[in-house]
Amino acid sequence: MARAATTSDVFNAIAEPQRREILVLLRAGERPVTDLAQELGMSQPGASKHLRVLREVGLVRVRGAGKQRLYGLDAHGLRPVHEWTGGFERFWNESFDRLDTYVQDLKQASQEE
Repeated sequence: MARAATTSDVFNAIAEPQRREILVLLRAGERPVTDLAQELGMSQPGASKHLRVLREVGLVRVRGAGKQRLYGLDAHGLRPVHEWTGGFERFWNESFDRLDTYVQDLKQASQEE
């Protein structure tokens, strides 16, 4: 089965490391594309292309502020990712519980020596 186009699927959109970095930067608040490009060490057109993809999948919103366009995080778009990863929560909790039991057993054995 063919993968969905990057611009229509949040998983494909965030698969690109620089797009994830943009999302991390936007957690702190709105920023113009020039700031994002400079922070990431990329060209403004390159950053704009990434922002377009993120905007099209609903992860980024844009608003005009005078002559500038400010980009901000729209975390509601991450809901499918959160729901999907949440399905693995039981697995991780069980793994950590087993690790905790193992560590406690080691501590007890160490104290008994």
